[in-house]
Amino acid sequence: MHIGVDIGGTFTDLVLSENGNIYTYKLPSTPGDPSQAMLQGLAHFHAKGFPTLKHITHGSTVATNAILERKGARTAFITTKGFKDLLFIGRQNRPELYQLHPHLPPSLIPERLCFEIPERLNFEGNILTPMDEEAVEEILKRINEADIDSLAVCFLFSYINPEHEQRLKSILVERSDLKDWQVSLSSEVLPEFREFERASTVVLEAYVRPVMSEYLSNIENSISQRSSLRIMNSDGGVMSADRARKQSIRTVLSGPAAGVIGGFQLAQEAGFDHVITLDMGGTSTDVSLCPGEQIHHTDAEIDGFPIRNRMINIATIGAGGGSIARIDPAGGLYVGPESAGADPGPIMYGFGGKEITVTDANTYLGRISPEYFLGGEMPLHPDKIEEPLARFAKELNLSPENAALGILQITNANIERAIRKVSIGRGYDPREFSIIAFGGAGPLHVCEVAERLEIPRVIIPPQPGVLCAYGLLMADLILEDTSAVLKEINPQTTQLLQQIYIEKEQLAFTQLNAEGVQDKDIVFFRLVDARYLGQSFELTIPFTEDLEDSFHRAHQERYGYSFPERSVEIVNLRLQAIGRTQKPVRRPEPIGNMDSSSALVGEITALASSQEQITFSLYERDQLQPGAVIPGAALVLQMDSTTYIPPGWEARVDQFRNLLVEYKK
Repeated sequence: MHIGVDIGGTFTDLVLSENGNIYTYKLPSTPGDPSQAMLQGLAHFHAKGFPTLKHITHGSTVATNAILERKGARTAFITTKGFKDLLFIGRQNRPELYQLHPHLPPSLIPERLCFEIPERLNFEGNILTPMDEEAVEEILKRINEADIDSLAVCFLFSYINPEHEQRLKSILVERSDLKDWQVSLSSEVLPEFREFERASTVVLEAYVRPVMSEYLSNIENSISQRSSLRIMNSDGGVMSADRARKQSIRTVLSGPAAGVIGGFQLAQEAGFDHVITLDMGGTSTDVSLCPGEQIHHTDAEIDGFPIRNRMINIATIGAGGGSIARIDPAGGLYVGPESAGADPGPIMYGFGGKEITVTDANTYLGRISPEYFLGGEMPLHPDKIEEPLARFAKELNLSPENAALGILQITNANIERAIRKVSIGRGYDPREFSIIAFGGAGPLHVCEVAERLEIPRVIIPPQPGVLCAYGLLMADLILEDTSAVLKEINPQTTQLLQQIYIEKEQLAFTQLNAEGVQDKDIVFFRLVDARYLGQSFELTIPFTEDLEDSFHRAHQERYGYSFPERSVEIVNLRLQAIGRTQKPVRRPEPIGNMDSSSALVGEITALASSQEQITFSLYERDQLQPGAVIPGAALVLQMDSTTYIPPGWEARVDQFRNLLVEYKK
C-alpha cells in the first residue's frame, strides 16, 4: 500500500493506492502543526482497515513557510575575508525599475552573525592563502555565545576545491556544540559558480534544515517503523526523508510540483499532451505550462532570495478559496493575496472568520452546495455570510449578488494573468493548449478563465480536490548531482565529462539501492548547462555525441538565433538518476450513451457571469457514466470539489471518467 499526503494551507488531502484501487480522505489542515492533520488522516485509514503502509509520500510546505514567515533556524554565515557583505550587496538588481526607494526583504541572517575568515583559492581551485585556523577559534567563541542553531559556509571558488569548507566543518563539529547536519556547505548544497547565488542558496538551506529535520522526525516517530517516508522535490521527484534532511531547500515547491506531475499524467492518458495545469486550493493558485513535457528551470526566487535548484517551472499567485476580499482606500475592490487559511477560514466554515473570501462568494451565489462539501462531513453555515456581505457590498454601492460576482471576476482576472505569464510571456499561444484544473476551487473558476483566454477545452479529473496527493503516487525517486566544469567543448572535455558521468552513476546506483530501488528500475539522464563563450546565461540540454550542434539548435529554438561559428562552453554537468516507482493504473471504461439524467439531482437559479439570473442543473459526479453529456449551465457536485459549467459550455465524460468541458458558442 502506498499513500500520498498533500498538506495545503486550508485542507490536507490523502490518497491511498492498494491493488489498483484508490481511496481518498480530506480534512482541514492544522496550521499550528501541519503534521497533526497528516497523522489524523493516517489514523483514519488505519481505522478503515489499512494497518500497514509501505510508502508514505508527502508534499510539504514546511520549508517554504519557514522562509515566508521568517520562522527558520537562528543561522550564522561564514565566508572568505572581504566578502562578509555578500548577502547584503547581492547583484544590486532593482526589483522595480522606477521605484526610487525600493523595498528589499531583510536578510535572513543579521550582519552581526556574518563572519569572515582569511583564506583564498584562485579560479582553478589552487590555494593562494591557507585557512587561518586561529581566526576560526575566535569565530567559534562568538558563535557559541550567539546560541546558533545552524551555520552556512560559502568560500570563494569552493565549488572547484571544497578543501577549506570541509576542514572548517570538521573544526566546527569537533569544537562547538554544532552537529554535522547543522553545518551547511556551499560545495555540497550547490557546487556551481556565481558566488551570490551559491551563498543565498546555502543560507536558505541552513535556515530551513533544522525546521525540516524536526518536522520529519516528529512524523517518523508517529508512524510505523515498517513504513518508509518520502518527500516530494521541487523538480517533481521524491526522495527519502534522510535525504530531505540534508537537502531541505529542494522541497520549496514540493506541493505544487506534485500537482503538475499528476495533472500532466492524467491529461496525457486522456489524449492531451499540450496542457496548462491549474491548481487552485484554499490559499494559492499554481499554474504550469507543459508543451508535451514538464518544463524545468534552475533559477528562481523565494520572497526575493535567489535560489538555484532544478525545479518545475510554476507560477504561483495568492488566489485561492480562502483569499480575502477587501476595499482599498480609493474604494476599489481587490482580492488576496492574504488568505483566511484553515483557521479561522471563510465565514461559512463557522470557525470565527469575519472577512469575506472567494469561497464565501461562491457559496452565496449557489456554486458550492453545503450538502456535498466534504461529503457532508463538515457542516457549513451559508446564513452567516449574508450580513457581512451586505455590509461589504454597501461600501461598494453594489448589491450583495454583484459584489460576490465581482469578487469572483477579479479572482479570475488574477488567474488569467498568471496563465499569460507562463504561456504568452514565453512565446506560447494558450489557445493551442487545454487546461487541466484541480484543487478544491480550480473546477469552480476554470471555465470562465479559459473563456477569457479563448482556450477551447478544460479537463476536470475524477477527483480534482485531491489531485496533488494523487500526483505524489505518480512521482519517481530522483537523485540529481551537479559539478562545475567551465570548459570549452573539445574532445578532451567530452572525455572528461564521460568519466565524471560514470563515477556519478556508480554513486547514484549505491544511493538509490539503499533507498529500496532495484537496479532494473534505475535510469540515468545526462545533462549539461552550456552557453556561448562570454555569455552570462546558460541553456540546459541533454549530453549527446554532437553536443556543440545540439546547443546551437537549442539556442536557435529558444531565442530565435544562434552563432555556429562561436565556441561553446560547458558550465555545469548534471546527472539525473531516476528510480522508477510502482504507480496506480487507471483502466479505461467502455463509452456508453449520452444520457446524464440519472445523475440529475435538482436545479437552482443563480447569477451567472453575464449578471443574468440563470437556471443551473445540478448533477452528482459519482452517478455520471462514461459517454454522458452535460450542457451548461450546470454544477457538477462531488465530495472534494464542484465544477461550474457556464452557459455556452458543454461537458462529456470520457473513458477515464474525466470531464472534458468545451466551449460551444
